[in-house]
Amino acid sequence: MKTITWQEFEKVDIRVGTIIRAEEFPEARNPAYQLWIDLGEMGVKKSSAQITSLYTLDDLIDRQVLCVVNFPPKQVANFMSEVLVTGFYLEDGSVVLAKVDGKIPNGLKLA
Repeated sequence: MKTITWQEFEKVDIRVGTIIRAEEFPEARNPAYQLWIDLGEMGVKKSSAQITSLYTLDDLIDRQVLCVVNFPPKQVANFMSEVLVTGFYLEDGSVVLAKVDGKIPNGLKLA
């Protein structure tokens, strides 16, 4: 495991947001959803997330997730992904979303 400094960690801006819209993403190379995430004062940001094996579209609405908000936007097929939704890879390649314990205000930064 490579260690990093506190200053390096502080460069990663991770915020909590609520998924307000989720759609199928048939144009994606790998199975994915298009997500719209309310990040409070930062506004609504879009993300492409390869989470189709464990989550249905209905599972995602109103779910709070942790997002890296300071990566540059990334073009995924015909969709501009603006934030990275965080999660954990299982052995089979599926992703379990990282989440908060309890409802907290959208946009709060991970400390």
